[in-house]
Amino acid sequence: MSTLDTKAISAWVAGRLPGFDGPVSASKFSGGQSNPTYRLETAAGDYVLRRKPPGVLLKSAHAVDREFRVQAALAGTDVPVARVHLLCEDEAVIGSAFYIMDEVRGRNFDDPRLPALSTQERGAIMDEMNRVLAAIHEVDIAAVGLSDYGPDGDYYARQIGRWTKQYRATQTDDLPDMDALIGWLEGNRPGDDGQRCLVHGDYRLDNLLFAPEGTGCVAVLDWELSTIGHPYADLAAVVMQWAMPVGPVGRGLAGVDRKAEGLWSDQRFVDAYCARRGLAGIDRFGFYLAFCHFRMAAILQGVKKRALDGNASDPEKGLMLGQYVPAFARHGLEAARRDG
Repeated sequence: MSTLDTKAISAWVAGRLPGFDGPVSASKFSGGQSNPTYRLETAAGDYVLRRKPPGVLLKSAHAVDREFRVQAALAGTDVPVARVHLLCEDEAVIGSAFYIMDEVRGRNFDDPRLPALSTQERGAIMDEMNRVLAAIHEVDIAAVGLSDYGPDGDYYARQIGRWTKQYRATQTDDLPDMDALIGWLEGNRPGDDGQRCLVHGDYRLDNLLFAPEGTGCVAVLDWELSTIGHPYADLAAVVMQWAMPVGPVGRGLAGVDRKAEGLWSDQRFVDAYCARRGLAGIDRFGFYLAFCHFRMAAILQGVKKRALDGNASDPEKGLMLGQYVPAFARHGLEAARRDG
């Protein structure tokens, strides 16, 4: 694990951020497999630093500059984000690009069963998660300066191409299910329905911070995969996550009696989302689920490869997560078959 050169950070920040003076100490947040994240403790208060990982990286991966830009653009919208301050793209400072933002105090839940909460609070958390997702997709991208945040054209064609390329670049095993899933997605893309909006790209419960007391969302985290695209990919990603096994690895709701536990069904979440956005419903949801499984398999393959190469933020966890690539490919094919 790389260490953070706090002296170099202090020297670079000097004069750029009022109050950020004197000695700085840093502690790395646990978890996370992409951009290493640190708490910076200063005399003026605490901040958070996100950096690109060290080592040789795929060209389009770990885009901290994009994370910085989108969070700056969303300030003042209905989407809660941390206030960002500085972006350093000079890799000579600490060895990779980084940015600094406020630390937002809040509660983070990595188990969607929400065992520490009451049944009423669980439903409220899911409702807030739904509200924030709809808010992301309702952002006026022209008004906030994000019209060029992603290219025009077929979002799914672009995403399938991108993640297929990155999967091939990090592939370590022969997986016929992944090959079949890629082929099916390429041949079964839905027609363009005209929706073009901001998408988070990795929207799930553990990428949200909630108020220390209460169920309001205070920040959406980890915008690395955000772009301008199609909203149903984010929505299907939530449903996909809930189908995973319960526990610290799967972080899903498979086998849970959701009604008894005060948790929303997939359909209730989809219906509430559609109501918030004025949609009559969603056709061919199986395609979007298949796509999300494919993308997650490709992401985890990259995590596995970085772990094997010694560049992962948490190599041991990276290797463990990499074991799930075949399962995501298989579940993606199952969703594809249900889609017909």
